[in-house]
Amino acid sequence: MADHAPAVRRRAPLRRGLSRQALVLVLLIAVAFGTAIYMGVRHPYQTPANSGPPAEPLRMTVIPLAPQGTVPGATDPEYLYAHSPAAQFRIGAEGIPLPAARRTAHFSDSQVTNALSIAKDYIVRSALYPDVLTGDQIRPVRVLLDPEQLDQFDQSFGHPAADGRHAPTGWLVRFDASQAELADRRIRVQGTLQAAETDSATLEVTADHTFVYALRAAEGEGAAEASLFTVRRELHFRFDREDLRLRQAQLVVSYVQAGPLSCAEDSTNRLHPLLAGQTAKEGGPAGTDPYATGGATALCGSLAVGSQPKV
Repeated sequence: MADHAPAVRRRAPLRRGLSRQALVLVLLIAVAFGTAIYMGVRHPYQTPANSGPPAEPLRMTVIPLAPQGTVPGATDPEYLYAHSPAAQFRIGAEGIPLPAARRTAHFSDSQVTNALSIAKDYIVRSALYPDVLTGDQIRPVRVLLDPEQLDQFDQSFGHPAADGRHAPTGWLVRFDASQAELADRRIRVQGTLQAAETDSATLEVTADHTFVYALRAAEGEGAAEASLFTVRRELHFRFDREDLRLRQAQLVVSYVQAGPLSCAEDSTNRLHPLLAGQTAKEGGPAGTDPYATGGATALCGSLAVGSQPKV
């Protein structure tokens, strides 16, 4: 027995600790687990920290302006424009020029220019698009609004109310298409745009424009003479950095004066222009109940004689 090798082979001693491959595998699992936890805590669609305060609801005022006599008219809209205060106004979007953009303390030149451009785009879509003016389309305006204002916008068109919050004519210009139509699509416009920084996270753009439309009675509604209808709009827009990145706006103030209109007509949902040869209906605006909460004071003005074309 002593002359032969042992019947049992000796094994090499086991190495203590993990192998290199096992260590790499454990490390990869740890990294993946940590990444999953991080993404769960910091969701990629969370609102950025510098997005600014929540959007305010739009506050709006729509004031009808009643003529003091008969609305003047003519068969040629160009003649009316030439004999009105809008004779030197530009046509369409050319009447809404962008001012020179200057950087502010916290916003660059390009960001200020972007805010002015978005505001102009909103004004053009809400006051110059023919399909919007006749009340057929609202989407071109809706897509430019901050998502936090969409519920208010939709409620305004779903359930219009003269409460200073939910009047479609506060968001855009639109006429009663069953009564009036555009006699000339070359709408006259004049006004200004101004941008200013309100705080480190917010830009505000103020727009003040006068629009003059040539209208005539809708087909089958009587005389074909055209008349002029004037809308003065003062709009206040607010932008945070997320709005600028997504090309959207917060519309926070809308102040509108429009005429010739009858004070007795409801201008909440659509404007009902008085056309050539017509006069304002008797009666003032709807009564205001000082005991009711949540309502807005009914307002009406008188359209100055000098604002009408001289025919």
